[in-house]
Amino acid sequence: VQLQASGGGLVQAGGSLKIACVYSGRDSSSYDMGWHRTAPGKAREWIAAISSSDGQTFYTDAVRGRFIISRDIAKNTVFLQMNSLKPEDTAIYFCAATKGDSGYWGRGAQVTVSS
Repeated sequence: VQLQASGGGLVQAGGSLKIACVYSGRDSSSYDMGWHRTAPGKAREWIAAISSSDGQTFYTDAVRGRFIISRDIAKNTVFLQMNSLKPEDTAIYFCAATKGDSGYWGRGAQVTVSS
């Protein structure tokens, strides 16, 4: 499975940004999709996921209520709508595909939130 994130950029605190991840490869639509991020000086953290079976979504507390993960199966794309952005959301955002013991990462998208 190959993944490519896009749509990062610079935004002011309180603003919104939507990033996307296009995935491809054999059986890629059967993978659960997730977003992770790596902030400066911090370890990578999981922030959101969407199930391939029923579309159920999951969020870490830091982004719940502000971020929305969604998936367009026809376009093989997963999105992360980020609202009410804070400077602490500044990070490189990565999409990931997981199924059982298999996992794949895409190249990240830089998101910078200015105060």
